[in-house]
Amino acid sequence: MHITRLMRLALPAALAATLATTTYAALPVGSTAPAFTTQASLGGKVYNFSLGDALKKGPVVLYFYPAAFTKGCTIEAHDFAAAIDKYQVLGATVIGVSADDIETLNKFSVSECRSKFAVASDADKKIMGAYDAVLGFKYANRTSYVISQDGKIAYEYTALNPDKHVENTLAAVRALVTTKGSGSSTAD
Repeated sequence: MHITRLMRLALPAALAATLATTTYAALPVGSTAPAFTTQASLGGKVYNFSLGDALKKGPVVLYFYPAAFTKGCTIEAHDFAAAIDKYQVLGATVIGVSADDIETLNKFSVSECRSKFAVASDADKKIMGAYDAVLGFKYANRTSYVISQDGKIAYEYTALNPDKHVENTLAAVRALVTTKGSGSSTAD
């Protein structure tokens, strides 16, 4: 009994220590975005997403989230789905990435992303690692990037609270498009 109680007390402390020592450094603005191709789901249909192919069409909003169907990730997915038309008017592609398997993402893409944008599987955490978006060795940290068509990080925002990711990345895409002179900045 004494050991069980000690373990219940020690486990949260060990988890807190792990999270406290996890690096939250994101890629800096101006750095080259690591190229990747992975399985993604849009509207419950699996396809291969390539960052390089998406950048040929316009800027990319790449956002990492901890896990499908959790409270914060559901809020964030709903927010991105509600704003997707604004991104599209600016020529931007939105893609969410987590360590979830593709079967889970097929369901998440329909129910929470409302079939409006793709979510991609990074089960081996290579993409998260390349983008310095790993939280506690198992999950993606809630980090959003705007990647310009030249493959550079134009904006980065990290916060576990999902509330400002859409607002901030949309503003960054508007600024990028306005600066480049390659699109309208009137989408609201």
